[in-house]
Amino acid sequence: MLDRVVELLAPALDRAGTVVVDATLGLGGHAEELLLRCPATRLVGLDRDPAALASSRERLARFGDRVQTVHAVYDELPDVLTRLTLREVDGVLFDLGVSSMQLDEVERGFAYAKDAPLDMRMDPTRGPTAADVLNGYPAADLARVLREYGEERFAHKIAAAVVRERERAPFTTSGRLVDLLRATIPAASRRTGGHPAKRTFQALRIEVNGELAGLERALPAAIDALAVGGRIVVLSYHSLEDRLVKRTFARGASSTTPRDLPVELPEHRPTLRLLTRGAEAPEPAEAEANPRAASAKLRAAERLRRAA
Repeated sequence: MLDRVVELLAPALDRAGTVVVDATLGLGGHAEELLLRCPATRLVGLDRDPAALASSRERLARFGDRVQTVHAVYDELPDVLTRLTLREVDGVLFDLGVSSMQLDEVERGFAYAKDAPLDMRMDPTRGPTAADVLNGYPAADLARVLREYGEERFAHKIAAAVVRERERAPFTTSGRLVDLLRATIPAASRRTGGHPAKRTFQALRIEVNGELAGLERALPAAIDALAVGGRIVVLSYHSLEDRLVKRTFARGASSTTPRDLPVELPEHRPTLRLLTRGAEAPEPAEAEANPRAASAKLRAAERLRRAA
């Protein structure tokens, strides 16, 4: 949804001195297009993955000092802006989920189609791995992760099977986990619910990287950093992310005037204006050309005023 992302952010970036933050820089595709189409703006790019940062720095090198890249997670945005002495910014982009580079590097362990080490860290330099979660969490905590982050109906059954199996030998590779999931999830559900590992792998990835907790902190911080007239665009890839974005934007776009007051007080007016009607999806042609984009949901909002 490259064109739509740029179309939504560009009106806030049409004058000299503007700053846009790509909070999930990845390989720099969105960033490159924003810099090309908005020649007056500077870009700050954040990513937790050192390999992605190295690739995007090379891709964006031709833009010189219009680009600053930072090794950071998106919920560290306030600290990054403070270090860069930026009081406010004019645009923020979140492109959530796993990058194509991470999916395609088998050794990272994000994909369940090939046997690989159970890592799943977006920043492989720090934090627990998926193997640590599988081998160390009590059954109840593991079931909670699968249920809440994977929306897995058989969370308790899978957790019990993992605990039994890890007593025989710790989990180290994805292939063994996939085999366990195939054996544990009922055949009827395997036939109709997609790949039996999909929900478990999603849940483990979210837990390992603290994705939802980080997003819950990052969205309000990003909105707070926006100048009046600034815009925020979020691309999410599963219902848990989209639900969180929807709730955050809806709060900002709602009046807080008490119901018994006959007029809306200025300090209770909405702080955001929604720029999309619900969540927008990719055009069918894009989804067909790039199947990984098929689940994308795009939401955007504009900052109307400073909070009282």
